Amino acid sequence: MQNWITDIIEQFGYIGVFFMIALENIFPPIPSEVILTFSGMMTSFSSLSIWGVILAATAGSVFGAAVLFKVGTFLDVPRLEKIVDRWGKVLRLKREDIYRADSWFDKYGYWAVLLCRLVPLIRSLISIPAGMSGMRFSLFLLFTTIGTLVWNTILVYVGAAFGRNWEQVVQFMDIYSNIMYALLAIGLLLFVILFVKKRRKH
Repeated sequence: MQNWITDIIEQFGYIGVFFMIALENIFPPIPSEVILTFSGMMTSFSSLSIWGVILAATAGSVFGAAVLFKVGTFLDVPRLEKIVDRWGKVLRLKREDIYRADSWFDKYGYWAVLLCRLVPLIRSLISIPAGMSGMRFSLFLLFTTIGTLVWNTILVYVGAAFGRNWEQVVQFMDIYSNIMYALLAIGLLLFVILFVKKRRKH
């Protein structure tokens, strides 16, 4: 996959960066770390500029996030209620659980969108619950742009600084990603344990 990504960027420049980052947002297993650090390295040996790459990557991120946001709008609360009414006993969910989750996202959703843009995998998936919550699309785009601009700027500049040693950055980001995945797994496990305990008490 890494060779395919770098070939696209070498051949198509800014358009390649835009396309790959947009695709990475829609299909999270594509590593943005490779795209951004390699693109940053390319600014040292090609006509690509650092800020040109950052803007192309940010535009691609926002486009991909907007697509997933729109997907989320098809999974609104009324549709989730129907799913819970039919499968709630199997999933151990009630309508109240949907309302609580929706209320939490209404309260903290914009900050969640902003901060989750710095977390691998979640940075893409957060767009779906944002769409489900009925978040204002304009504010979603604003917080998404800010978060992705920070993420893209850091990795592009680091890639440019490391030059042909950009793969060292990717290795470091793999460690960072694994740590974040481990923390997310622990958090999810704790949530499940607390959820089950609460259900048993009732």
